[in-house]
Amino acid sequence: MAGLRQTQVLQPKRERIRNKLAALLGFLPAMALALGAAAEPSASGPTVVELYTSQSCYSCPPAEAFLGELAERDDLLALEFHVDYWDDLVYGAAGRWKDLFSSPQYTRRQQTYARRMASTRVYTPQMVVEGRSAVVGSHRGKVFDAIETNRAQRVEGASLAVSQAAGGGLSLTLEGEAAAPAELWLVTFDKAHVTRVQAGENKGKTLANHHVVTEMTQLARWDGGPLQLDLDAPPNGANRGCAILLQEERQGPILAARYCP
Repeated sequence: MAGLRQTQVLQPKRERIRNKLAALLGFLPAMALALGAAAEPSASGPTVVELYTSQSCYSCPPAEAFLGELAERDDLLALEFHVDYWDDLVYGAAGRWKDLFSSPQYTRRQQTYARRMASTRVYTPQMVVEGRSAVVGSHRGKVFDAIETNRAQRVEGASLAVSQAAGGGLSLTLEGEAAAPAELWLVTFDKAHVTRVQAGENKGKTLANHHVVTEMTQLARWDGGPLQLDLDAPPNGANRGCAILLQEERQGPILAARYCP
């Protein structure tokens, strides 16, 4: 009986140890991602994170600061889109503040994502990962989970390379198979801005924004196979940058992405 009692005591302890070990092993990838561990190199490029925000949104600055952290990561391509539906909101005596970077084009982009994801709700701050899923932009743990999940779901059918060409332009090479028609986009952005907000919900605050999208230009449609493009020189200036996105037609999942060199 003594031996039986000992087995009954030790077996649950072993199970608890196994459960704790399994939980730890499941937690490690997300923890590594949160700490900035580099992912394995991919022919299709870094994971794309889009933040939809507004300088008139009181709850947005933490998400904007978070995007600034993500923008430092080599395995992520972080972009900040400023929507315009906050621009006419009057916040009591503080009045209204028109976001300096807002555009109806980026509002439409967010609305298109909402329709594709079977949701009619758009809000700020919202992060869209890989064009597949959306989460609250200031919920760091959920953002990291979405990055890890959607990184694993990207179909590695496209190989995208962007290099600097003679004369300062860009040379773009795209190869691979396409499960569905896709569009190739040039996205230009300002790397950083600091703004003293004079009115609205964030009146008196100094906001720091990162990778603020200033323009999106469609370059080509892709149905698979080799494609080579020579582009003009990207915007000049130490604060200017650009990226190339390959996205399924009608704003579907991201298939490939690269920062411009």
